[in-house]
Amino acid sequence: MIRANTYQRERWKNGLGWTREITRSPGQGDWDWRLSIAEIDDDAPFSRFEDVDRELVLLAGNGLSLQFDDGVEQILQPPHDRARFAGERGVTGRLVDGPTQDFNLMWRRDRMDARLWHRPLVGPMVIFVDPGHVWALYLMGGQGRFADASALGDIGTGDTALLVGGDARQRFVLDGGGEVLVIQLQPKGH
Repeated sequence: MIRANTYQRERWKNGLGWTREITRSPGQGDWDWRLSIAEIDDDAPFSRFEDVDRELVLLAGNGLSLQFDDGVEQILQPPHDRARFAGERGVTGRLVDGPTQDFNLMWRRDRMDARLWHRPLVGPMVIFVDPGHVWALYLMGGQGRFADASALGDIGTGDTALLVGGDARQRFVLDGGGEVLVIQLQPKGH
């Protein structure tokens, strides 16, 4: 379990904003995938990431306009609009009305496949994790408890649980109430 109060705050790669890194894999240097929360307080161009795909989800705030260098605009509106785009694509974030916080999933497209779902958490949610796969659950709001033998225990608003596949398929059960982002990460070819 990764608690919200342990996320590492750091500057964007381009130095124009802040992010709270949740985790990355592998842990140091050149990563295959990364989870973070961007804190956007001013209009600014996003950092570019070559050979990386991204998915951004509006967590808090009144909206964010993504203005791409090719003239395309996509507006993320409350409560939780999202956008998926190539990391090397030039984009400037323009605030609609005040600061935003945005969940940021990034993965190297030549190494990983990634999928993200926004789901209500109403009672038990069962997730099966295959060998070599990782699932991440970011609790957007509410509370829950893992009702399995994983020893993950309680999860609160803003916390992230990593469900890692072992030698055999594993079953995880999250019980609770709220909203959750569910992310599936798997190496290419799995």
